[in-house]
Amino acid sequence: MLFIIALCAVYPYSQWRKVVILVTAFTLGHCITLALAAIGFVNFSASVIEFLIPLSILITALYNAFDKKLENNKFKYGLALAFGLLHGLGFSNYFKSLLMKGQSLLSLLFSFNLGVELGQLIIVAVTFIIASLVMGLFKISQREWSLFISGAVSGISLLLILGNL
Repeated sequence: MLFIIALCAVYPYSQWRKVVILVTAFTLGHCITLALAAIGFVNFSASVIEFLIPLSILITALYNAFDKKLENNKFKYGLALAFGLLHGLGFSNYFKSLLMKGQSLLSLLFSFNLGVELGQLIIVAVTFIIASLVMGLFKISQREWSLFISGAVSGISLLLILGNL
């Protein structure tokens, strides 16, 4: 959820399509690693992944804070895809526990990722609603909102990173 919130932070509601593409790129990334992990092609230490996931969230939040032209940056789509690959490894142990003998990997993978994508889109919608309300009520700019959210996400990510050391 933190990663999705960090992705949304720099975008105004009028650019919701860009966010949907980012979230879909992220979902595609974790779909790939989920499939590879489910068939046993990739296997990484859970402790390493649990360290790298909050690190990827921190990188995204810091990128938001330091790049003033981020909302127009196509590099972010590749970053979302790459971090999706990493986050998919975090989902892989849970996903493998859902697999039952005789069950179609493809249908479970599709259902799981569809559910994750819908959940992420709900987070996007709620984030945009809250952002619109807060920016309207307190008369703050998109940039100020982005810095606030990115700072909060950075702080939470740092706590998660320190908790995994």
